[in-house]
Amino acid sequence: MTSNEITINAADVEALGREFDALRSRVVADLGDRDREYIYSIIKTQRGCELAGRGLMYLGFIPPVWLAAVGALSVSKILDNMEIGHNVMHGQYDWMREKGLNSREFEWDTVCPADQWRHSHNYLHHTFTNVVDMDRDIGYGILRMVPEQKWNPYYLGNIAWATALMLLFEWGVMVHDLEVENILKGKRKWYDVKTLVKGMWRKAGKQVLKDYVIYPALTGPLFPITFLGNASANLIRNIWTFSIIFCGHFPSGVQTFSKEETANETRGEWYVRQLLGSANIEGSRLFHIMSGNLSHQIEHHLFPDLPANRYPEMAPEVRELCQKYGLPYNSGGFFQQISSTWKKIARLSLPNGWFGGEPELVVHIDREKRPEIVVVDERGELVDA
Repeated sequence: MTSNEITINAADVEALGREFDALRSRVVADLGDRDREYIYSIIKTQRGCELAGRGLMYLGFIPPVWLAAVGALSVSKILDNMEIGHNVMHGQYDWMREKGLNSREFEWDTVCPADQWRHSHNYLHHTFTNVVDMDRDIGYGILRMVPEQKWNPYYLGNIAWATALMLLFEWGVMVHDLEVENILKGKRKWYDVKTLVKGMWRKAGKQVLKDYVIYPALTGPLFPITFLGNASANLIRNIWTFSIIFCGHFPSGVQTFSKEETANETRGEWYVRQLLGSANIEGSRLFHIMSGNLSHQIEHHLFPDLPANRYPEMAPEVRELCQKYGLPYNSGGFFQQISSTWKKIARLSLPNGWFGGEPELVVHIDREKRPEIVVVDERGELVDA
């Protein structure tokens, strides 16, 4: 073992798991009015920004007004995508038993159908977080994001592919469940995805019609200006969402796992994997809100169905528990995390060994005892086996 490797024993892993369970239980018991008021305040703000953006487009021939309209629409789309859509569909507000906030019925302002996203994200990603060849969010089927992925010349375009994904992120998320790379390899047939394609066609058609036909047409002769404004707002949302998500999953220090390492995982081991496979971004309260609190990606991976506005107050205790059990807590500023991520994208465009650098910290679990097997529900939350 090198100085860049640490080991945590099985007993400590399960003790840590129990402490995380206790933390979760305390927060669940405290959910109530302030959480309800928070999400409704965000929804009110999002709707106000959309109304302002749509209204200002009627004066879009004035450059400063057009910029204000794009800004308002961008904020609206970011809030809808991240602090409302992503979190509601995780079941974070199902306890309220209100139709508009039901995880199974909610639909968001993006081209990806909500039901398909719940499968690719809530189930696949949150169950197999950072497990190579299981978690398709590692590379999204087009990027090389870990050394364990076999290199081939296609990955010389890693930076170009990542840039394209960033600019078209909502479309990349839409086709994620298709597993296009497996279709191209012949591992999945087109007739296997007919239902998925129909759902995508319906949802994307509605979004394109709304943003690029109906709303521009309502502004009459300003159609081209409104069209460009809506496209700009979608572009800004895509770049922001990509950046926040990649900062939470791929900067230096985030660990990946093999299928063998995670076979028959215990509850405590599942928690440790979520912890080691995530990174936080430090910032202001406004920054956290605009990130959907995915700036607290560690807490989100640990507790995906808890209201995200609780993550900032949970984070200090999570950090203290990491210190108590000798585990890393990966956190840094936005520019630190995003630069680290793009450096990784560039480094992995070339074969292993072409770039030097200090080896990263790796945590091993001494798996002498395996008291329970973990089960995860479709919202990404642990349930008893």
